[in-house]
Amino acid sequence: MKLNNAVYADGKKAVLYLRVSTEEQVDNFSLGTQEEICRKEAEKRGYQVIEMFREEGRSAKSITGRPILIQLLEYCRKHKHAVQAVFVYRLDRISRITADYLAIRKKLTENGVTILSATEPTGDSPTEKLVETILAGFAQLDNDIRSERSRNGLKARFLSGMIVTGQVPLGYAVQAGYAVKDDKTWDLMKKSWDLMATGTKSLQEMADLMNVWGMKERRGKREFIIRAQRVDVLFRNKFYMGILTSKTYLEEVKAQHVPMITDEQFYRVQAILDGRNPNKVALAKRNHANPDFPLRRIVRCGVCGMGMTGGWSKGRHAKYAYYRCCGVCKGVAAKSEILENSVVQTLKQVTPKKECLNLFITFLYRTYHQRLSRLQKIKTEADQEIATLKALRKTLVEKNLAGVYSDEVYKEQNAVIEDRMTKAHIVKDDATIDKYNIEDVTTFIRTLLADLGETYKRSSLSQIKVLLGSIFPSGLAWNQNGTLNRQISPLYQSICTIDTNALFSSAPSGTMLEPT
Repeated sequence: MKLNNAVYADGKKAVLYLRVSTEEQVDNFSLGTQEEICRKEAEKRGYQVIEMFREEGRSAKSITGRPILIQLLEYCRKHKHAVQAVFVYRLDRISRITADYLAIRKKLTENGVTILSATEPTGDSPTEKLVETILAGFAQLDNDIRSERSRNGLKARFLSGMIVTGQVPLGYAVQAGYAVKDDKTWDLMKKSWDLMATGTKSLQEMADLMNVWGMKERRGKREFIIRAQRVDVLFRNKFYMGILTSKTYLEEVKAQHVPMITDEQFYRVQAILDGRNPNKVALAKRNHANPDFPLRRIVRCGVCGMGMTGGWSKGRHAKYAYYRCCGVCKGVAAKSEILENSVVQTLKQVTPKKECLNLFITFLYRTYHQRLSRLQKIKTEADQEIATLKALRKTLVEKNLAGVYSDEVYKEQNAVIEDRMTKAHIVKDDATIDKYNIEDVTTFIRTLLADLGETYKRSSLSQIKVLLGSIFPSGLAWNQNGTLNRQISPLYQSICTIDTNALFSSAPSGTMLEPT
């Protein structure tokens, strides 16, 4: 803004540069206060103030993003030798970086302009210039100390298990600097993890499903739909199992927030995701399922031996479900209802007799106790492997921070440890003893084998595959005459014809067999 032009005997003219950052506005370090003090100092030194530049809400940590300062420099260039001084409240109003300050001072000096502080000893004498440079250095020192304290504070916060960026993944929210459950998305995200762990959904299918549920990611004030690439990022995030990671500190720490999933579930999902990566060995495969055609690829063509696929045929008034051979013959087909009824009747025919089932349960009790100790051993070995890998990772981080290992070596070795950790967690999960409750297992088997036809009707797609695969390992073949060829597995035959004498004679001395 233009100020009144008064007549000064010596003809010296000056401009004011006033700046206040967002933080200083909070501290009431106002532009008005700066203006008043600078104007009094200019008058005291005999300068006529002809222009004033006000910059509000701008930091002095860099000269970028400060348009008013750029205007000041351009004004002094255009009015070369017409302006003799720039008055500031303090030298750090120009810049808190010594190199930037000296560059600005040099540019102004070339135009015959001197920087004068209203509150510090500055001027054109050699001593005053030295003091000016020292004060500029103190400004940078203060800035660096603040930055270091801020960095140390952030690292201390991270090492204590608290979030430092203010951003949390879907399912969580930030309250007073802490990560807490988000009531709107927690249950849905937990459901998403459970579904992903089954291996039945691709990334795109998972993204579509999460969007149908109304889940959206918030970035700032905007919300975005979830895409397949983002799903992969979400299910790679260790935040969900209660671990904080950081690219800055290259460490992993136990977080203070509530974990959404277990370690075993996280690593199982990693194995499923890696199974879709052609550069990695798949530890788990995705299951393809179609609820309309549960027997697809299970029932084979009786002519060419190829697995039959399912599809819909459009009739005059409706659509009809058919199973068809997808091999070279392509002539074998069966209505879905007829084929599935034939499978149900076949299962009813091979349902074991009650006395055979009771004897099998007795055998199961004996075998359970033998395997229990083996599972305990596997779990213990997996726990020891995980503890060893965690210690290796800690040593790796320490050597990287000490400069013994480069970042490239760190990344390579950390990837090896992460791969071994994934495998160890999967082994531990598969060997979890808690899931082998003998009472629940025997109850399940009695229900399962009481009527195989009814069991098939109430089974899910994955259960149907296991059921038919265990009883008919060679598969079922559908003939052109509308009949099923099947071969019962030797194991299942032994259940149906279990030998009482052989069972008790093979029991080790002192073994207690569960009564039937």
